[in-house]
Amino acid sequence: MLDATIQRYIARPLDSAGHALARTGISANAITLFGAILALPLIFALAARNHGLALFLLALNRLLDGLDGAVARATRRSALGGYLDIVCDYVFYGSVPLGFALAAPSDNALAAATLLASFLLTCSSFLAYAALVAQQGPNTAPAQPKSFFYSRGLMEGTETIVFFVAMILWPSRFSLLASVFAVLCVLTALQRTAIAVWRFGRRAP
Repeated sequence: MLDATIQRYIARPLDSAGHALARTGISANAITLFGAILALPLIFALAARNHGLALFLLALNRLLDGLDGAVARATRRSALGGYLDIVCDYVFYGSVPLGFALAAPSDNALAAATLLASFLLTCSSFLAYAALVAQQGPNTAPAQPKSFFYSRGLMEGTETIVFFVAMILWPSRFSLLASVFAVLCVLTALQRTAIAVWRFGRRAP
């Protein structure tokens, strides 16, 4: 919901940094993969209740997630880059609920499992919609900043980070925050499904 608004403010500094990184020879895919690797220490930091380190790793991962796209735009966007981007995003997204579940299984495991299940719905609705748009051809959707069609929704990347930061800052409220987030993710999947029914369910003229 907020991604497009945030993008307007951060696009210019990210693109400037992306051009600078591109001149060093660092590839966008290398940045994407390094960001995904940070998911492992993030899990351990959350499990150990080292929330300061967890917050730093989260911020670093999101910075790298912005920089990989900027480097790709400065060089050449590719299908592989788009694939790695979405896969590595969900590697990171899954690491936060898992880390909290390991930190306090009796208190957090059910809420973490519920949140992870809701991520399956948002992920499947997101990717299925993108795949169907791609089947209809490149002229059926407006230009996108990604190498695949990015369908908007109630819960997007910005909202995810807001919830994750809140969980890290107030870990005792994880179950409540995760439950609210899961409900909003389900609503997002339903929203995309309704849009898909409207768009793809219509008879061709």
